[in-house]
Amino acid sequence: MNVSPLAGKPAEPSMLVNVPRLVTAYFADTPDASVPAQRVVFGTSGHRGSAFDRAFNEWHILAICQAICQYRKKKSIDGPLFLGADTHALSEPALASALEVLAANGVDVMLATGDEYTPTPAVSHAILTYNRGRKTGLADGVVITPSHNPPRDGGFKYNPPHGGPAEPAVTDRIGALANEFLAHGLAGVNRIPYERALRAATTHRHDFLNAYVADLGNVIDMDVIRGVNVRLGVDPLGGAGVHYWGPIAERYKLNLTVVNTAIDPTFRFMTVDWDGQIRMDPSSPSAMARLIGLKDQFDISFACDTDHDRHGIVTKSAGLLPPNHYLSVAVRYLFEHRPNWGTGAAVGKTLVSTQMIDRVAAKLGRKLYEVPVGFKWFVDGLLDGPLGFGGEESAGASFLRRDGTVWTTDKDGIIPALLSAEITARMGRDPGELYRDLTREFGEPAYDRVEAPATPEQKQLLAKLSAQRVTRTELAGEQIRSVLTRAPGNDAPIGGLKVVAESGWFAARPSGTENIYKIYAESFRGADHLRRILAEAQTIVSDALTAAPERDGRLTSPAPHEQTVREAEDLWHDEGNPN
Repeated sequence: MNVSPLAGKPAEPSMLVNVPRLVTAYFADTPDASVPAQRVVFGTSGHRGSAFDRAFNEWHILAICQAICQYRKKKSIDGPLFLGADTHALSEPALASALEVLAANGVDVMLATGDEYTPTPAVSHAILTYNRGRKTGLADGVVITPSHNPPRDGGFKYNPPHGGPAEPAVTDRIGALANEFLAHGLAGVNRIPYERALRAATTHRHDFLNAYVADLGNVIDMDVIRGVNVRLGVDPLGGAGVHYWGPIAERYKLNLTVVNTAIDPTFRFMTVDWDGQIRMDPSSPSAMARLIGLKDQFDISFACDTDHDRHGIVTKSAGLLPPNHYLSVAVRYLFEHRPNWGTGAAVGKTLVSTQMIDRVAAKLGRKLYEVPVGFKWFVDGLLDGPLGFGGEESAGASFLRRDGTVWTTDKDGIIPALLSAEITARMGRDPGELYRDLTREFGEPAYDRVEAPATPEQKQLLAKLSAQRVTRTELAGEQIRSVLTRAPGNDAPIGGLKVVAESGWFAARPSGTENIYKIYAESFRGADHLRRILAEAQTIVSDALTAAPERDGRLTSPAPHEQTVREAEDLWHDEGNPN
């Protein structure tokens, strides 16, 4: 990983996006449907791109929304559509474009009261609340956000009536139809002027903020937090939840300080991420430098990304916790302190999340439910199935209400953040200290992720590999226990492979947006063993990609940096984040 010399430092003026030019490009530039990079592509978190690249322009939104309208009609989804947007520069223009099409098609649209920015979990919560007890007239929703992506980007997510991210079968259909509209110059897209759409009888207002905030006491034990008067700090990172935290503190009488209330589409208040870009990633030590610097002012502090579906936890004892560490602590705590969750409630994790979660789940006597990358795979389990918790290594999670019923089926960054306060209040120790307890009990894992260049053909080959293509019997000196191309939890294809031994594992999967593949690896035998796993993983993947030139399938990045807790803290300190 080549760390930029700007990492962790305030963004320089020259780095700031030119918002007028970006918005002009959104309206003025037209995508070419014959160019793959300019087509509608739904990845693991919706369609994303920049207007500067003709990858997120008005035509994309108009086409996607008409495709959604036709999908709704085909599936007899005729309840309201909850429409939310974050604080990225392209989100508000895209919301206006979306409303023009939705209103023209007679869709009842629920916009936020006062045009408030709307976090992803608030939209999921609204969908589920509306649909509770209904069999017909079901609601769905759209969130306009590219998540933590740089300020130049836009994003668009569709959530069906189950409230979570749409599954591939749905987004594939919507994307294909949207691209047909693009290819035919938007013929067949219904649209009315924005002012008419706002005044339409089908356009309504919904108080996302107060509905969500009023319900939080049913998922987090606010009495425990208030009773101990834990000092809390939160940085919304200029995101959609910036106005949620004050009402949360006021309603539940929490000692909570919002350290930054700024909303600015250039995100000039951010510190620069590891690669020299502005990115609102609450799991990044570089992007979180300011809050890390304030850690001693609070008992626990936290942040969320731009649509508030990811979390970052900053502790006094360990600084910013890597997501895998906090998820492990959260699993241990939740399943020991939620007595109304059924004994059959399982622990959900993505297959590239830490194996520490596996060991904690086994100690708890809980079933492990391991799925491919993407929160959409947790939806059914959280909605009415076997899951008490679902979490992914990229700092996304949600879990059940205290009574064991569904809270949200999309990622929620707010409740894991508040859970860290509950944990600190009840346990008298912060999650960083509690993670050290886990390492003493189960061992200390070293974890890393590296990237390698790959051609589109190699990516396709990797995504469809069979377990039989792996002929080795050992990984870093240990017998290979399993080679997976389908997830153990739901038998869904993982779009790559995972190789598991006694003390370590690796997983390789192609990127959905770049010509690279990613190797995730972990060892419970330390940094040297992790290096061996990564080196052998490279060879195993290269051998499997025999259909393409070997040099194109091998890693060319620098030697991996092993992420033990101590070494990660040293790296963060070197980047200017005092711990």
